[in-house]
Amino acid sequence: MQPFLDSTDALEDGPELRRRMQRDGYLFIHGLVPALALEALRLQMLGLACAGGWVQEGTPLADAVADLRGFSLEPEPAYMSVYHRMYVLPEFHALQHHPSLLQFFARLLDGPVLPHPRLIGRIIFPQKETFTSPAHQDFIPIQGTPDTYTAWIPLSALPAEMGGLEVAEASHRQGVYAFQPALGAGGLEITEPFEGKWRGGPFAQGDVLFFHSLTPHRGAPNSSRALRLSMDARYQRADQPIAPGSLQPHSSAAPWEEIYAGWPASADRLKYYWKQWELEIKPYDNRYHEQRDELAIELGQQGDKRAYSTLQRIVARGSDPAKKQQAAELLAKLEGKL
Repeated sequence: MQPFLDSTDALEDGPELRRRMQRDGYLFIHGLVPALALEALRLQMLGLACAGGWVQEGTPLADAVADLRGFSLEPEPAYMSVYHRMYVLPEFHALQHHPSLLQFFARLLDGPVLPHPRLIGRIIFPQKETFTSPAHQDFIPIQGTPDTYTAWIPLSALPAEMGGLEVAEASHRQGVYAFQPALGAGGLEITEPFEGKWRGGPFAQGDVLFFHSLTPHRGAPNSSRALRLSMDARYQRADQPIAPGSLQPHSSAAPWEEIYAGWPASADRLKYYWKQWELEIKPYDNRYHEQRDELAIELGQQGDKRAYSTLQRIVARGSDPAKKQQAAELLAKLEGKL
């Protein structure tokens, strides 16, 4: 594993940022977001995690020591219940609008910056390596313009034992790679190994990893005792097409009206901010997820546990009642194999 190339030296140089992104498919910037802002949000989210039974009682909240008896994962109802309480925090949504991030993207994109409303939080339990996110590309769930960029923002420092995110350098120019169902976020995994291309390393609080929507990336296992909290914020030029799903809350946890209901007047600037632009809405192409679902049904019929995460998503979010029923039946048979 080679370390990330640190591009902090090019932070003020838009053409150089674009050159490196086009060449490598990612940029690693040290100390971009103020640690105090991240820590304040992390403690808010940990307070909710503690109330949800995810943090060990009697331990310092800031240590984020996980109570593994509360283990759950997206899209299970137990996970989504706690996650929803985190998702409605105005401070959670405000972070992607931090001036340091908007200024960075103004230089990288050289045009009007649109932060995607669909912001995603990740709460990763430790010692559950089976569900570590496999190699995948963000374009499949995002779509719209391929030139969408993810800012992966850990809310704390991540030493080696807490893992982080890794990217396959210069692997973003080959389109969408072949994939198969897999355990973990998204429920799919690229079959290409990308030998010799993986880049990673520890994160200090405030470091941010940016990557193109077609850049393959994967989670690193969290072998510590602590919950790992991070955020996926996506950005693109406002004059490029966007898929309708990117304008909706993550996981359809609640409509925007419900999310905004308890916000103070000081957060009004964050509500429906994307409506200031006349956006080009590009229809969503469902063939990738349809292919994933078909493969998962086939694997589930074979008793292959790799189908588990995809089957969960079919049950939780599918629109075909017959497919949802079939997935639920297969899921019940697989649960004892994990």
